[in-house]
Amino acid sequence: MIGKYIRIAALAGLAVANAHAAFAGAADYEFQPISAEIKNGPGSELAVRLLDKRSGKAVPGAIVFRTRLDMSPDSMGEMEAKHEALPSSDPGVYRFQANITMAGRWALKLQAKVPGEPETVEGSVVLTAKD
Repeated sequence: MIGKYIRIAALAGLAVANAHAAFAGAADYEFQPISAEIKNGPGSELAVRLLDKRSGKAVPGAIVFRTRLDMSPDSMGEMEAKHEALPSSDPGVYRFQANITMAGRWALKLQAKVPGEPETVEGSVVLTAKD
């Protein structure tokens, strides 16, 4: 009888361990630039891919709810660029149009909600604006 309870406890522990391993965390995702170079000036288009680092696949359907585009990589974080989201036909790719005011390195900082992920996914990509 005791052996039966030990087996049940072992199976329950295995189920809990497997369930815990199946859940992702915000650190399991990252934003990557589609192209690290963008055009300097108004109407610049930029795009990022949200990647699940465990599978290497793009993550479609995320809701990007906060973004900031600034020159913090060049120690000018107070210099921001106005930008807006654009539609994207590529699953897992999130596009924006920006008014880049100066050549140099820009950081696009993003926060997103991934379906099924309770934590907010945060990331930053560095893009270089060239004339």
